[in-house]
Amino acid sequence: MFAIVRTGGKQYRVAAGDKIAVEKIDGEAGDTVSLGDILLAGDGGEVKDAKGLTVSAEIIAQTRGEKVIVFKKRRRHNYRRRNGHRQSLTLLRILAVGEAKKAAPKKEAAPKEEAAPAAETKAAAPAKEAAPKKAAAPKKEAADKAPAEKKPAAKKAAPKKEA
Repeated sequence: MFAIVRTGGKQYRVAAGDKIAVEKIDGEAGDTVSLGDILLAGDGGEVKDAKGLTVSAEIIAQTRGEKVIVFKKRRRHNYRRRNGHRQSLTLLRILAVGEAKKAAPKKEAAPKEEAAPAAETKAAAPAKEAAPKKAAAPKKEAADKAPAEKKPAAKKAAPKKEA
């Protein structure tokens, strides 16, 4: 059975056992991911309904693609720019193409449970009585002081006209 899967703005034809390089997907090597955006599914020459299907894949590695040189030039303007780019990629091994099944819980689920009690202790801390705040120091009042008399700005003499 095969499927056409969309991920990272691109489409891939996949079947069980295939290895593909896709745009970066969060996860570590060994994690299982589910690709749910299936456009088409088929078995041999038959096209099947893609509704409710998922593709499960295992992350092999996080890597980067080859360097692409980006060269910009505007002729007759002495303008040249050379820049390089390496795209982040994820290597996937397709495990199965089939019915939607609940994926195995990820390794990240356990740390979230540990983080929850820490959040409760932080929430309990404000419940304690707060220490009394110090009274603010009185501000100097500028209104009490008489403002110094300002001299009018000196006028500039008009330029003399020569005849």
